[in-house]
Amino acid sequence: MSDWSMAELEEWDKKICEISKKSGLDWYPIAYETCDYFEMIGNMSYHGMPSHFSHWSYGKSFERTHHMYNAGAEGLPYELIINSNPSIAYLMLENPLYLQVLIMAHCVGHSDFFKNNRTFKDTDANNVTMRFRNAISRIQSYIEDPSIGIERVEKLIDACHCIQYQIDRKGRFRRDERDLIDSYWKNGKNTKDLTGSESIKFPLQPEYDILYFLQENCKSLHPWQKDIIEIIRGESLYFMPQIRTKVMNEGWASFWHYRTLHELDLPDSMHIPFLRIHNLVIRPWGGSINPYHLGFEIFKKIEEERGIEECFIAREVHNDESFIMQYLDRDICEKLNLFTYSAKERNGDWTIDELSDEDGWKVCRQTLINSVGGNGIPVIYVDEVKKDTLILVHEHDGRDLELDYADNCVKSIAEIWGGPVKLQTQIEEEYFEV
Repeated sequence: MSDWSMAELEEWDKKICEISKKSGLDWYPIAYETCDYFEMIGNMSYHGMPSHFSHWSYGKSFERTHHMYNAGAEGLPYELIINSNPSIAYLMLENPLYLQVLIMAHCVGHSDFFKNNRTFKDTDANNVTMRFRNAISRIQSYIEDPSIGIERVEKLIDACHCIQYQIDRKGRFRRDERDLIDSYWKNGKNTKDLTGSESIKFPLQPEYDILYFLQENCKSLHPWQKDIIEIIRGESLYFMPQIRTKVMNEGWASFWHYRTLHELDLPDSMHIPFLRIHNLVIRPWGGSINPYHLGFEIFKKIEEERGIEECFIAREVHNDESFIMQYLDRDICEKLNLFTYSAKERNGDWTIDELSDEDGWKVCRQTLINSVGGNGIPVIYVDEVKKDTLILVHEHDGRDLELDYADNCVKSIAEIWGGPVKLQTQIEEEYFEV
């Protein structure tokens, strides 16, 4: 049984809000919902959204997490909060009171970040839950339509999921003179009339938003198919800012729950357990980066060296990539004991390649940047269309694609495109076409 009541949570929430306002935080109102561990697994599987369309992949995620949790091989997150206005946060009934108080202080930090970080400016927090509900009804109508049905709907969603984050992740939208020429191409008109040139490359510039390109330029797509692509793309655009700011977001929330709970008049029975949980949250992980730990340490160093106002500026203008480039210096690298390592092909042993010393800390920082903020997702763009063949190019950054996975993705894109698709990439300094 829980050692708390809703009235107690409301009292602690008021105290947290008072301290947070005095500290300068500005967040969306937060609606807290309680759930048991089983419901929390369901919320996780559906990305925490109170309304989300059904798909077999979410059920698979639920069953896997449920099995791993019951086997003691995997835990559940202490908190889950949604980027919406009001923000929706889930509290597990099994959590003790001191943990619920920490979670609520943590959620205020998250909501402040959602509201003020510029990466989230186009996520439309005011209407996102309504958009997700509308998506459910639209997809369900296609499933129930005898001329479409669940198999065709799920097949298209499967294909979209393969490339759901092949969107313009870094804001390189270009809708200038290209739109006019692209519209001529789609309508089968002669582009020579526009430029006087015998041949116009289509698209004129690399198109990094593959879902947008397919939605706009696949001539064989039905309206319902374009609508589903738009739904999946809209979800990707909503979640991408969270991927691009994972280190900052978790660091900011941890930074503020730590400050806030030190200012609360906690009884001794809660203070020591709070410190224990806080240390568990921000502890280093062996063999990988804990985003809570990294973000918390960087914000702490910013406050110590540049003041709290610089922390607020960083929270507003940066994403993980620029944040680490700006503030992760040699001192932090050495303090966190960052290093790079790799597997050797001959015997499969792992070796340390660079340490955070005078010569190696910048390499460690760049390697870290390459793995955060969505940079672990390969960058693929539409290069051109030649005789109805869609040609994609992989921006090789030293990391090779997994060819079997790439081949399946190309097949999925071809399903949507309705014609031949080729992907050009580089493997061990040799060029391949999938």
